[in-house]
Amino acid sequence: MRIHNVLPSAALSDPGREYRSSEPGVPLRCCLRKSLADEPVWLFRYSPSFGNGPYSEVGPVFTHVECAGAPSLDRLPVELLNNPRILRSYNAAGQIVDGEVVEPGSFDRVIEGLFNDPSIEAVQVRSLSHGCFYFGVTRA
Repeated sequence: MRIHNVLPSAALSDPGREYRSSEPGVPLRCCLRKSLADEPVWLFRYSPSFGNGPYSEVGPVFTHVECAGAPSLDRLPVELLNNPRILRSYNAAGQIVDGEVVEPGSFDRVIEGLFNDPSIEAVQVRSLSHGCFYFGVTRA
């Protein structure tokens, strides 16, 4: 699988972005980990590339202002998967195929099962409580 994170430069396209000295524990979409105390971060509106037309969504995400850590893009970021998450699968036209709540410890198996369906092109991993986008997954 291939993991798709959000680069800090994406914040520059949102004129409403907010600079913050982060509280610990916000999910960072750049390096795919939780923030530490007082790390400078952007909070901004973001629309993932998976999902088109009526399925295109915009929501808040955090990234570092300058991210020094590059995530591994060939395996799931365990630090962001220690709670239940929503997985939304999309076809090539950007339409939602399915959505389900997945518990910790099941992500690899469920994502592999989703990609067994040839119509699925991408999966979004989202917060269960707020629905916010965490990262995307495609086939390697």
